[in-house]
Amino acid sequence: MDLKSIKAIEGEEGTEKRKKGDKNKEKVLGVGFFQLFRFATCTDIVMMVVGGLCALVHGAASPLMLLVYGMMTNIFVAYELEVQELADPDKTCINNTVTWTNGSVVELEGNTVYCGVDIEAQMTMFAYYYIGIGLGVLILSYFQIALWVSAAARQTQRIRKTYFRKIMCMEIGWFDCTSVGELNTKISDDINKINNAIADQVTIFIERISTFIFGFMVGFVGGWKLTLVIIAVSPLIGLAAGLMAMAVARLTGRELQAYAKAGAIADEVLSSIRTVAAFGGEDKETERYDKNLEEAQTWGVKKGTIIGIFQGYLWCIIFLCYALAFWYGSKLVIDTKELTPGTLIQVFFGVLIGAMNLGQASPCLEAFASGRAAAKSIFDTIDRIPKIDCFSEEGHKLEKVKGDIEFHSIEFNYPSRPDVKILDNLNLEVKAGETTAFVGPSGSGKSTAVQLIQRFYDPSQGMVTLDGHDIRSLNIQWLRSLIGIVEQEPVLFATSISENIRYGRPGVTMEEIIQASKEANAYNFIMDLPQKFDTLVGEGGGQMSGGQKQRIAIARALVRNPKILLLDMATSALDNESEAVVQEALDKARVGRTTITIAHRLSTIRNADVIVGFEHGCAVERGSHSELLERKGVYFTLVTLQNQGSESSNNKTNNNTGIPEDDGFKNRSFSRGSYKSSLRKSLRMRSQSQISNSFTEAISGERIFDSDSFKLDTTEENKIYDDPVTESAPVARILKYNQPEWPYMVLGSLGAAVNGSVNPIYALLFSQILGTFALRDLEEQRDQINGVCILFVIVGCMSFFSQFLQGYAFAKSGERLTRRLRKVGFQAMLQQEVGWFDDPTNSPGALTTRLATDASMVQGATGSQIGMIVNSLTNIGASFIIAYTFSWKLSLVVTGFLPLIGLSGVFQAKMLTGFANEDKKALEAAGQVSSEAMANIRTVAGLAKEKQFVDLYEQQLEAPYRAAKKKANIYAICFAFAQCVIFMAYAASFRYGGYLVTYEGLHYVVVFRVIAAIVTSGTALGKASSFTPDYAKAKIAAAQFFKLLDRVPRININQKDGKRWDHFKGRVEFKNCTFTYPSRPSIQVLRGLEVAVSPGQTLAFVGSSGCGKSTSVQLLERFYDPDQGQVLIDGHPSHDVNVPFLRSQIGIVSQEPVLFDCTIAENIQYGDNSRLISMDEIVDASKKAYLHEFVMSLPDKYETQVGAQGSQLSRGQKQRIAIARAIIRNPKILLLDEATSALDTESEKTVQAALDEARRGRTCIVIAHRLSTIQTADIIAVMSQGVVIEKGTHEELMAKKAAYYKLVTTGAPIS
Repeated sequence: MDLKSIKAIEGEEGTEKRKKGDKNKEKVLGVGFFQLFRFATCTDIVMMVVGGLCALVHGAASPLMLLVYGMMTNIFVAYELEVQELADPDKTCINNTVTWTNGSVVELEGNTVYCGVDIEAQMTMFAYYYIGIGLGVLILSYFQIALWVSAAARQTQRIRKTYFRKIMCMEIGWFDCTSVGELNTKISDDINKINNAIADQVTIFIERISTFIFGFMVGFVGGWKLTLVIIAVSPLIGLAAGLMAMAVARLTGRELQAYAKAGAIADEVLSSIRTVAAFGGEDKETERYDKNLEEAQTWGVKKGTIIGIFQGYLWCIIFLCYALAFWYGSKLVIDTKELTPGTLIQVFFGVLIGAMNLGQASPCLEAFASGRAAAKSIFDTIDRIPKIDCFSEEGHKLEKVKGDIEFHSIEFNYPSRPDVKILDNLNLEVKAGETTAFVGPSGSGKSTAVQLIQRFYDPSQGMVTLDGHDIRSLNIQWLRSLIGIVEQEPVLFATSISENIRYGRPGVTMEEIIQASKEANAYNFIMDLPQKFDTLVGEGGGQMSGGQKQRIAIARALVRNPKILLLDMATSALDNESEAVVQEALDKARVGRTTITIAHRLSTIRNADVIVGFEHGCAVERGSHSELLERKGVYFTLVTLQNQGSESSNNKTNNNTGIPEDDGFKNRSFSRGSYKSSLRKSLRMRSQSQISNSFTEAISGERIFDSDSFKLDTTEENKIYDDPVTESAPVARILKYNQPEWPYMVLGSLGAAVNGSVNPIYALLFSQILGTFALRDLEEQRDQINGVCILFVIVGCMSFFSQFLQGYAFAKSGERLTRRLRKVGFQAMLQQEVGWFDDPTNSPGALTTRLATDASMVQGATGSQIGMIVNSLTNIGASFIIAYTFSWKLSLVVTGFLPLIGLSGVFQAKMLTGFANEDKKALEAAGQVSSEAMANIRTVAGLAKEKQFVDLYEQQLEAPYRAAKKKANIYAICFAFAQCVIFMAYAASFRYGGYLVTYEGLHYVVVFRVIAAIVTSGTALGKASSFTPDYAKAKIAAAQFFKLLDRVPRININQKDGKRWDHFKGRVEFKNCTFTYPSRPSIQVLRGLEVAVSPGQTLAFVGSSGCGKSTSVQLLERFYDPDQGQVLIDGHPSHDVNVPFLRSQIGIVSQEPVLFDCTIAENIQYGDNSRLISMDEIVDASKKAYLHEFVMSLPDKYETQVGAQGSQLSRGQKQRIAIARAIIRNPKILLLDEATSALDTESEKTVQAALDEARRGRTCIVIAHRLSTIQTADIIAVMSQGVVIEKGTHEELMAKKAAYYKLVTTGAPIS
């Protein structure tokens, strides 16, 4: 156990270090510790008190065992003395006293010598003691764990229920400010943290503290002098531990700071990846990143070295303590006879065990701290009073409702964006029984007005009235039951169709459901499905087509028989056919109800009774269709753009305006010919007609098309291309990256081997000291003891050096590996195509964290890990050699217990990790309910279904709760077994040892030696196995890393691949390009773009936002490749051209130019990364960009820092730097993406002049919102919905009197 202790102290250091890092992150605020138990009932409190008492008694077991151990040592020593005395043939044993054969009593230094020790009987008695203590421990530790863990499970269950119920009654504004993802993690992780803080950790803490107290008591009772001496030295150990923790924390801080710089670079580069790619700056950035990694590496090595030094110091001190304690203790035994050898051992180990357990109690404090911090946010939410409480019973319910709605001078801003005013003095009335349509550009407050009617929010000023009553005075649940709402993206819940419709109103009969579905034109398609109304709609309604979902949602709204019907763009996501059907359904539904429609498509608004035009948060115009056309306002602009679009595109495809998503699916054949996509396509086709029985089976397991989330199931899309399941990476491959450091690895392993052999040597020396007490010659006894103490000192010094060596060597190799991996990983990221970064899992934030954490986790699989393994192996090897050399019989018996001791070590490690994972699994079902409810909170609130979800959630919690109670028992049994196995091992081995001493003449020293050696190796085994979780994590991290390294980018930016040619002219043609962003596969952006521009010409794209102007530019830069059709450059298809070569011919100036955090000169130099650019060229380029004078007026001139993202400069200045950067490339093709739209008039003139200068003699593609800037263009292409609807020069288009003409003459804004 001795060794266990030291190992444990060392392990503690480790956890201390790891924890220190986390601690700084934790919020300092936490609730008081006893506050954590605020949800405990009386039963729980009784359980916890009893469990705590058990733990207290359990803590006394180890010190008790020491008393037995001490008595046993005394018996052995007495027996050995007797054997030595009776070796003289003249002596015999009479009446338990050694006497000469002539009858006189033998005296040794004035004492009689006792004899007649029946060692076997004594040993049997001790074995019973041990077994007794063992059984006691078994029972106590079972109860201590079982009671606390099940009490904790009950409280956690209560916290979960209360928390979820509270979340469900929060107002919508609260959800805007809290991300659903965060709430989900809180429900799982934070509550788990609370659980950890109130479960087994508490009992273990009590047990360890009690061991500490009893250990010291045993020491003081046994021999207070020795105890005081040992206590006097212990501050040295504490000091070392404290200093080490401090040093490590400071160095970690330094290392993190240094890495933070590199991380900031990585973040800056990854977030402006398009600029980096366009200017070919990949290699430059990798170098810049690597430079900053170097600093982090040196700090890391320092940290490793210092940890090594302190570890060495610690071991050294511990061995010096041994030497001191045994030397002084032997003085007390031999010279003053104050102690017996047994008491010496008892005192020494009593103090040691006490001190150790005090050390081991500290990780529990960590658990308490993180539990308190986690509880803070959870209890805050539980105690928060919602502004609009949907569970409240207050408020009037009107007898009769007409349905007049009025807005009285309303001002409103969303709680999540308090600085943006959404509604600004909105006055508006909606008459009962009429259909009112809201139109206007996006962001003008139409949907917000609708949400105020539902009372999702309360206005900050003014009021909304229903039949003259302020809706704040009405009962919420009742108010919402009057309103039926159909949204643009209707949310269906993952149950059957009939259940979804039933959500509309509690207690609906099947007849009413059928009636509602007939009214919604849904009945026929439902009856065609094999399971009719019991068909499952899939997660988020994924098994249904858009039109079908929409009609189910309408049926759900109608089944409420609402007085007020709100249609928020209810048909915008449909193709023409479904639109006609759904529109018809809506027209039926509107009869006799107050209806408010929001729509972008005119076809849906024309027949409204009143049309209200919104702009900037107030109603600017009101009237019928024809009245508003004459006013030439907001409505007029919308109408012109739309009609134009529909006339020209009708002859191409059957697209109407708006974005018919389903059409996108039908028209678009996936050129990325993969099985998955064709499966998806056929599915869409099927689900539009009907889903056949077998097919539903085939797909029920998979989400095909998940439209409640905006990014249509990206993960699914991307998996098609990337994702082999993450296996753990082979260690060999990790080590390959570490190859250059093999000398360090060898040195480190040597150090580790020496450290491993320290424990067995300790067992040798320890038993040697016990042996000396049985020597008869006192002089020899003193000499031997002094010899052993000197050996202790030597071992201490040796382990100082070897620990230092191990720490330094592995830190050096590990840090180098980390740096190498980070660099390689960063390089691999920059090699990926731009589309890869659109995937939310590859956002700059996620990627930088992966660089930071994955690489350092991989380090865990190499250096320190190898050290641990070598250490444990030599430890076990040496112990076995020592044990079997001295007595193979006894060694066999003890080895029999080894698997059990090892297992108990593994059990304890497994318990800590394994149960956490099982818990997570069990809670997944409940988690799905909670996340479905929270993600679709608006729908849930609109349908007033919060209570139902709360009940469902509580049902789902039952199973995990039962499992947790069962687990409490299993965990308790394992824990109890692990605790008592060591007592049983001692009982058996010492009993058998006694037998061998009697009958085989074995020296008792050997008994201690063998048992000590093997038991320490057993704990080492357990320790090695407990390190595996880190190891597994490291392998998974490595696997993710290698997956990134091995991913083949879809657009290869290699210098070697693809064509290059001299005399690049700059002719660009788009041939029938269709394109969809991989992250939004449901929305087709380009639908057959046809346009060409000859060398030296200027092509201008005009059109409303989202029509694909910028996308076409990105295709030209080859950030993406078109799905169909091709982009030709000088007649070569773009996908055959060498990418760096192509990009080097293109200069780009975008709307929001990205500058890097360095000087103006360096930003301009960024324009050409293939060569070094002289200062003259920079000045020349900046003169052309009208930038030179401004720069010369700055104090640092060209050396001025621009700040992060150019924040130190105005927009016009940034824009001109970007132009200079594009000019310095001397490109053949110049892309101007709304380059002046963000400027005020003055800077616009300057920038415009600079651009005109830059355009000379180059092919130029301009995207503009202001028509004045493009009238000089050679070709103007007007785009709408991904196709060009007309093109020609300014004069030609004006003569045509079509879309362009209207845009110019009305001066209507385009976007």
